[in-house]
Amino acid sequence: MAKMEHTFIAIKPDGIQRGLVGDTIKHFEQKGFRLVAMKFLRASEELLKQHYIDLKDRLFYPGLVKYMNSGPVVAMVWEGPTVVKTVRTMLGESNPADSQPGTTRRDFCIQVGRNIIHGSDSVKSAGREIGLWFESEELVDYKSCAFDWIYE
Repeated sequence: MAKMEHTFIAIKPDGIQRGLVGDTIKHFEQKGFRLVAMKFLRASEELLKQHYIDLKDRLFYPGLVKYMNSGPVVAMVWEGPTVVKTVRTMLGESNPADSQPGTTRRDFCIQVGRNIIHGSDSVKSAGREIGLWFESEELVDYKSCAFDWIYE
């Protein structure tokens, strides 16, 4: 069986306000990935600045931090083989207009600044982001009853 990895997913304030939390989670569950951590919170400005530190020199950085701090988010950790790459494909491009049909952003979004979801872009960034949002003991290890029906 392929090596399991983790990815960080955050449903942004627009996804919360539009009632898309359930649809988003369902998409990952139906794919066969395993939810190992989740919390509903209003992220602090400090946490968001750290989370988006790689974008700090971009003109949109202050607005992004302000927007992400404007309402609650759902922070999650998902597990599975090649979960980072697969989830990025499932989310679609940052610009919904450039996304393929069937992706989260193509199906639910119109503009880049309101694209409802963040997903880690690499295994390395997933580790960093998970460490910012969760303590290691908050990740729950369990075997799903569907495990043998999903993985060889």
